[in-house]
Amino acid sequence: MVRGIALCVVALVAFAGAGAAAAAVKLQSNVDRVDISSLVQPAPSSTSTPDPDDPNAGQAVNILILGSDQRDGVNGTIGGAAAGMRSDTAMVLHVSADRSRVELVSIPRDSLVDIPSCTMTNGKTSRATHGMFNSAFATGWDMGGDMASAAACTINTVQQNTGVTIDHFVVVDFAGFQQMVNAIGGVPMCFPTALKDKLSGLNVPAGQQTLDGTMALAYARARHGVGDGSDTNRIGNQQKLIAAMVREVMSADVLTSPTKLVAFLSAATSSLTTDSTMSIGSMTGLAYNLRNISSGNITFMTIPFAPAKSDPNRVEWTSAADVVWSNMANDVPALGEAPTAPATTAPTAPSTTAPGATTAPPATPTPTETKKPGREAFTVDDTTDVC
Repeated sequence: MVRGIALCVVALVAFAGAGAAAAAVKLQSNVDRVDISSLVQPAPSSTSTPDPDDPNAGQAVNILILGSDQRDGVNGTIGGAAAGMRSDTAMVLHVSADRSRVELVSIPRDSLVDIPSCTMTNGKTSRATHGMFNSAFATGWDMGGDMASAAACTINTVQQNTGVTIDHFVVVDFAGFQQMVNAIGGVPMCFPTALKDKLSGLNVPAGQQTLDGTMALAYARARHGVGDGSDTNRIGNQQKLIAAMVREVMSADVLTSPTKLVAFLSAATSSLTTDSTMSIGSMTGLAYNLRNISSGNITFMTIPFAPAKSDPNRVEWTSAADVVWSNMANDVPALGEAPTAPATTAPTAPSTTAPGATTAPPATPTPTETKKPGREAFTVDDTTDVC
């Protein structure tokens, strides 16, 4: 499941701004880091001198967020023991170079894509194939036996199919998600109807509810008896949940409460696995440059898709997806629409793009392909409904 990095970015700026920089540095030891530099396609070199306080200043940043369906130890107790490692949910988080926009684009796990040959940390190499998107992560884990191999194979798959360069990755597990929700005192959400799913443990009455960590995770995992039971329907629920979490973290109650903020950051950092180049310092710098962003400019969407011609139980991306990925690679609004608020004061510079990409005006996906159930874009402000 996708959760955490957007919240960490928002919270870290308040944490650092409160004079707790030393504590923030200490939190860095909580994060599990892996080196994938030799396993992924090289990113374009930058000609600018990085800001020591924010290496990403003036550059677009793309972060691949993966939810680990790890089922051993405490995670096995939560989700049921199972062998192997899976990533059932993936999201590309794009932060614009001028820090005026944050876009989170979900990738359905059942998407049929080209999975490239991947080299693992143990030297083994997988064969290129065409299959489900989430099999890239599983292949890396099964052949390489570690998170670095799994994450690198997924990153290579994203880059090959989208043209978007991934700068960092983050993986979060079940237990970490529960801890983060509990650390902020739960997540308020509106439910027009009661929801129940025996398999995930979801049992939420209709009306305005505050989900604790256990129930929030059950909601994020629920498929049976919720909507149409599909993975793409679950993605929509997860996006609404994350938006509600972002609102809660951005609220004065969390940002001005040292106890809640420290608890949240401790839970968030201890539940993360990231690439070795992503530090608490770089996250704090990014957060500082996002301090003036409007919640209306934090956009969620699912990449446009349709039932796969080869298998109705799988999906394939439509031509509208090409436009979204191209816009992201060129650091223009994913849907070709201008942001709803003025840009922040962060410096601007050419965006980080995949090899061969060129800066271009924003293109607009055709409405018939983007305005379908489960694919509409929405912002944090759009989910402030009250029962």
